[in-house]
Amino acid sequence: MRGKATKQPHVALPDGTFEEEHGREGFFGRVSHLYHAHPPTSWTRIEGALRPHAFDLTKLEPTDLSDPNGLPVPILYNDDLIILISRRSAPHTAYFRNADGDLLYFIHKGKGRFETDFGVLTFEPGDYVVIPRATTYRMITETTDNFFVMVEAHSEILPPTPEMKGLMGMHALYDTGAITLPDFTEFDKNKSETKEYEIRIKRLGEWTSVFYDFDPIDIVGWRGDLTTFKINMRDIRPVMSPRVHLPPPVHTTFTMQNAVICSFLPRPLEEDPDTLKVPFYHRNTDYDEVLFYHDGDFFSRDNIKAAMLTLHPQGIHHGPHPKALRNQDKLTRTNEEAMMIDARNPLKIAPAAESVEWKDYWASWKEKEPAVGSK
Repeated sequence: MRGKATKQPHVALPDGTFEEEHGREGFFGRVSHLYHAHPPTSWTRIEGALRPHAFDLTKLEPTDLSDPNGLPVPILYNDDLIILISRRSAPHTAYFRNADGDLLYFIHKGKGRFETDFGVLTFEPGDYVVIPRATTYRMITETTDNFFVMVEAHSEILPPTPEMKGLMGMHALYDTGAITLPDFTEFDKNKSETKEYEIRIKRLGEWTSVFYDFDPIDIVGWRGDLTTFKINMRDIRPVMSPRVHLPPPVHTTFTMQNAVICSFLPRPLEEDPDTLKVPFYHRNTDYDEVLFYHDGDFFSRDNIKAAMLTLHPQGIHHGPHPKALRNQDKLTRTNEEAMMIDARNPLKIAPAAESVEWKDYWASWKEKEPAVGSK
């Protein structure tokens, strides 16, 4: 310890200081805490490509908004994963199969069901639905005003292992008993086989259509431990500490190669009067951080609404807005639902996301903030 510093991170900060957690490996590795005389986000201008980004995804119109077999639109991507937005307004008429990776659907708005090789999974807002690579499926929507965040991962998407949960125990966050498996119904042999059925298969980013004169989901049974499944946000139990602000990894919901998905949910804030209650400043040393805002009051961010998404790249600071920092002692709990995707390898911004970017987001840490959508 050198200079003016506290004995423990996030507790009893020296007067007039702003704490930054400067850590490696997504807060799992070596770490130092730096005590600034000014918030590290109090920049006056930024010249160059590296800056925080925010996107209003409600302005996107993927082709699946009007075409039953249209496609979601990519917004962020790297060699490990693609983040896409779907606004499907009508059921699939074809089946789909993704041979490039596992799929995760987060249901922001909409109701319906997935028909898959393993059976039927209904969905509603707050659901995470995981579809393993090369599974045949189609989405049957019951509503027209729908909004889904999709992650295509080029590795398996899995719940956190007991080893990752560590001292919290294997039942932390959500028990495997809270996972919903498909409702299996044996293939109906009385279905008409006069219709032509199509499966659209994605491989190396290209689509191929395969046709049958019978329903290709003609499964009469299955066994094993590889299947589609879902978990709803309401069944995830946040980990809390009344005396210290916990880092984001304790909210891990899914893992994949070089990325994790976390869920930030309503919870009581820390009780100790000396404890930091808002997210600490950090510069994302080893991961790009993406946040999709699902519902509630996003207390650490001003001018951020549901269905917006932020990207905080490696190397540049982010943390609470000034208003959140000032008001942290007035709050007793959070009232927000958000999905975070942390990617080890830098994410690129797709053209669709660039077209709906809030260009002045980088300036939103100033005391007087610009209006959403200003240029």
